[in-house]
Amino acid sequence: MTQITPRAIPIAALHHLIHKGYSPSLAKIFAARGITASQQLETSFAHLLPFDGLKNVHEMARLLANAIAARKKLLVIADYDADGATACAVAVRGLRAFGARVDFIVPNRFEYGYGLTPEIVHLAARSQPDILLTVDNGIASVEGVAEANRLGMQVFVTDHHLPGDTLPDAACIVNPNQPSCAFASKHLAGVGVMFYVLLALRAELRTRGAFLTLDEPKLAGLLDLVALGTVADVVKLDQNNRILVQQGLQRIRTGRACAGINALLQVAKKTPAKVSSLDLGFTVGPRLNAAGRLDDMSLGINCLLADDATAALQIAAQLDALNRERRSIETDMQDSALAVLESVNPSDGFSLALFDETWHQGVIGILASRLKDKFHRPVIAFAQANNGELKGSGRSIAGLHLRDAFDLVSKRHPALIKKFGGHAMAAGLSINEADFAAFVVAFEQVASELLSANDLLLRIETDGTLPPAEMTLDAARLLDEQVWGQGFPAPQFNDDFRVQSQRVVGEKHLKLRLMINGLAIEAILFGHNEPLPEQIHAVYSLSINEYNGNQSLQLIVRHWE
Repeated sequence: MTQITPRAIPIAALHHLIHKGYSPSLAKIFAARGITASQQLETSFAHLLPFDGLKNVHEMARLLANAIAARKKLLVIADYDADGATACAVAVRGLRAFGARVDFIVPNRFEYGYGLTPEIVHLAARSQPDILLTVDNGIASVEGVAEANRLGMQVFVTDHHLPGDTLPDAACIVNPNQPSCAFASKHLAGVGVMFYVLLALRAELRTRGAFLTLDEPKLAGLLDLVALGTVADVVKLDQNNRILVQQGLQRIRTGRACAGINALLQVAKKTPAKVSSLDLGFTVGPRLNAAGRLDDMSLGINCLLADDATAALQIAAQLDALNRERRSIETDMQDSALAVLESVNPSDGFSLALFDETWHQGVIGILASRLKDKFHRPVIAFAQANNGELKGSGRSIAGLHLRDAFDLVSKRHPALIKKFGGHAMAAGLSINEADFAAFVVAFEQVASELLSANDLLLRIETDGTLPPAEMTLDAARLLDEQVWGQGFPAPQFNDDFRVQSQRVVGEKHLKLRLMINGLAIEAILFGHNEPLPEQIHAVYSLSINEYNGNQSLQLIVRHWE
């Protein structure tokens, strides 16, 4: 069952924003997202939180400056998602600009799994680095750091994931979520953490007089990468993250993005000058992620490191092809999962845990996300890994912190989960294939305790009804200019419409012409090809439809009844 609920609009905040010059419609939207003062909407770089609040960041800067001065060899240990790829590109580009000797490796998820494992340390040791620098991983790599220490390599950890009970014995750790870190924003993505480390390093090098004879690198040139990784990792867009994203978007829109991001936009048929935060999340991010899901994320990182436009475009074309393959695999997996569920009523339980030996390990996270959206309950999809293990990727709903739920299962059944990690809404784990049935029971028990029947009611929050006079192309453009994402959702509205006409396009979408108060407006409903009734109540968002160089308003129907 679905409940459509208009967001509450605090009157005092609304009046304040209107007084500060925001239009009533935009003021309503911002007030409904917790904005109480216009200062919270500032996106200039001057309002970014200072790096001083990050625990150990000055020590990290000192150590990196020493390493650069001593010509030590650094090796970045990346992660295989878009956040890890952008964090790696930021690290390599930034450190090289400061004169460091630096290269990178990224674990192949199918061979090595996640993070700085002892196996990755041995792989890294082949190139004889002095220092391993983790980006978007490392906070849980207790064994890997210990092995690096044993082999005589220092480890610098930059991460944003939640730590376990024991921190790794690294030479230095920068992570806003580590114990006793006072940094005001706990929502930095991995790429954001690495960017902050570079800010601190630049300040350290200034005090050492490093730029008296050399040009000082402009770190703002990395903000396109920071914006992409921040949006793609679906971290909460608090004000600090919105500043990072807005600043990065400005660089992309004004033609100052790196060759790799421009190439990814080109293969996706997106115009840089018109790119939005949603384009980063739903168009660029998936193409970059496709490398880590199906192949090797070093392909994606090399795209982001390419300075030659032609070379970047060649790699981006490969990533685009991988993304099309990923989508095909995802569709097949979703069809097989729904076929299994035909004999099961998902509403009988508080969770879903599914396994199919044909499923692709790199796509189970997307499958879990799709099923979570469809059935509105925590979902974990498993695929076969090596040595009789299953790897699971989970997505959750409000009310159940997924990593904490795994932790509770692990405490109650110590031998059941081999390893786990992640966040509240997304987490992963490994189990033995023979333990799958036992895990299903154990996880359902925990989910039934942490969730209520009310939590399983799908609630769609909207910004209420939209007067037809405000259903305009200019309104869509204004909304497109803002930064939307996790924790600061893009506006959507709900109204009654009459369906004037409808036809199937692309075999599985409905092209609609809707009527409201005498106004006819074009709309599209993706992923649905069955006819709609004449009268519908729809949840929708405003979008810009481009065809043959012309722009027009189009509603995207998100839900109807």
